[in-house]
Amino acid sequence: MSRAEPPSQLTNWDWAQSALLACNLVWTTLSLGGYRPETMTVTVALTGLMLAVHALAVGIEGRRIHPAAVSWIPFLGYALWNVLWVTPVRWLGWFDWLAWVNMAAVFWVALHLLRDRRPRRAVFFVLIGLALVGVLLACYQRFVDPKWLMLGRVQIAEYHGRASGPFGIPNSLAAFLLLLLPATGWLAGRSGATSVERVGWGWVTAVLLLGFVLTISRGGWIAMGVALTAWPLFGRRGRWTRKLIYSAGALAATALLAGIVIATVPKARERFVRLANQSGERSRPIMWRAAWDLFESSRLWGTGGGSYNVVFERSRPEQFLDDPQWAHNEYLNTLSDYGLVGFGLAVGGIGWVGIGCVRRRPKTEMKWKADWTEDPGLTTALTIGLVAFAVQISFDFHLKIPALAMTAATIVAWIVRSCWPDLREVKAGESRRTGLVVVVAGTAVVAGGWFVIPLGWGEALRYRARQEIDQLALVAVTDPVRKARIEYAHAELERAVRLSPRNGQAWADLAYAASLQPLVESARREHWGRIAESAADRALALSAVHAEFWVRRGVARDLQGRWLGAGDDFGRAIELAPRNAWIWYYQAEHLSRRSNAHGLRDSALAFCLRLDPGNSAGLALRQRLAISQNVP
Repeated sequence: MSRAEPPSQLTNWDWAQSALLACNLVWTTLSLGGYRPETMTVTVALTGLMLAVHALAVGIEGRRIHPAAVSWIPFLGYALWNVLWVTPVRWLGWFDWLAWVNMAAVFWVALHLLRDRRPRRAVFFVLIGLALVGVLLACYQRFVDPKWLMLGRVQIAEYHGRASGPFGIPNSLAAFLLLLLPATGWLAGRSGATSVERVGWGWVTAVLLLGFVLTISRGGWIAMGVALTAWPLFGRRGRWTRKLIYSAGALAATALLAGIVIATVPKARERFVRLANQSGERSRPIMWRAAWDLFESSRLWGTGGGSYNVVFERSRPEQFLDDPQWAHNEYLNTLSDYGLVGFGLAVGGIGWVGIGCVRRRPKTEMKWKADWTEDPGLTTALTIGLVAFAVQISFDFHLKIPALAMTAATIVAWIVRSCWPDLREVKAGESRRTGLVVVVAGTAVVAGGWFVIPLGWGEALRYRARQEIDQLALVAVTDPVRKARIEYAHAELERAVRLSPRNGQAWADLAYAASLQPLVESARREHWGRIAESAADRALALSAVHAEFWVRRGVARDLQGRWLGAGDDFGRAIELAPRNAWIWYYQAEHLSRRSNAHGLRDSALAFCLRLDPGNSAGLALRQRLAISQNVP
């Protein structure tokens, strides 16, 4: 039998932390996974409040900090240094660092909160409830309205026919369900369960499996197969013959279920056939190779937290048009951004916790317990789900989705607490010192809200304004709403840079909005050009490696008739993003302003359309030039 922790007395502080953790999980999961900046701001604020309550509880009641709680501190400290001194896009680095801090804080609080079965039961039921709601939303999305998303958003056409539930990406829903499916399956078949429990948990498992199928996530199926096949080999005791039999059975069951889905679901068959015809995934290996190339360019410290999408332009191949955001592989993304030092600290912290759990687990097979929250079988099932999640993040960026990161952190805390009970007594003096340290840390978290909230809301304003700008291509030139949209975007971006003056992308977008003003106010071209150049200068002062920032200043200078200065800016943009079709379009548009540069203009435009044959702006420019050349 496993060692048990001393019985604990739940207090109002514990229930307050449980309520805050539950509210945070619900809010974040049902808000597109917390991906949008305004919802992530609320998520971080709730986490900070939860950590402050935890700090007060530790300080007042003199509780001990679990040794595993500090495992993330070395990496977070290094990542903070990286954001301050390494990354060339510091505002993106702050968002990345906050995401890591948010996950680590949830792990810290959950690790101490889940020592008692009542909070464990409450948190588990919250997660199961969210999973069931997610499947319900997935069914609505799949069978009623394929364009529907949470928060009034519209699903992109690429994902029609697949379900994402409360998330914006089907693979994210698959990852969420993958974390819980082994646990619900075990609860349905565990020894000692009543008939009602078996039927109830069996129904829950069937519903979650339906949602998992509706996502049509190839990475999810691969991850499930790997986890179920590997677990008997490495996670069970006994003879290797029996282990191999269990492993082969798990592989056969997974393959059979996948075969049934492929045979009966046309969309799933289409995706797997495409995978076979293409001899594997095409876009992800490109992003993985780019991440490795970036790591090779700066092995020790990395290219900087949050920098992947910007510096990716160095390695972008021809005719690769995706805007990757991340490397679609958490391990490579961390290695690329933070280098060997950061990756080593992150893996080292996880490895230290894993070794601590293995060393402290019972030496004999554990029997089932009457209370299912304390049953080692449930811990095993949760571990299988976590292993599958760890495999799946080799294909996706799930830790960048706050809801998934928080759910994974909560489950890790459950597993650690089950395998590594903290049995040591605490001296009163040590408790007071510990409490003082954590109270100071909690105060720092609350004070950090003064920094986090403007950063998040400023980015939210920027994001909405940029969407308005990007949608202008769908509005006719003579439409009166065009002027209103440009003015709205400009006003929102001015608010954004006031709230978050260190956000380089906000300054670049402000320059973009200002450069659009002459489209509806042509008499003041030079005036708006100067305003746009001033904003672009602020953006470049914050980051000189972002190709778009140079383009914005080049456009601003063209508006003022400063052709040579603009040419230098576009040349620098091409150096930073040599195979980006949009950069070459702007270069061609710039060269079209001088009659003695037609040869260079035609070459730039041809290269733009070679990189992206369907580039709408490039095609329009070619048509406009052809018409002007034919006019006598």
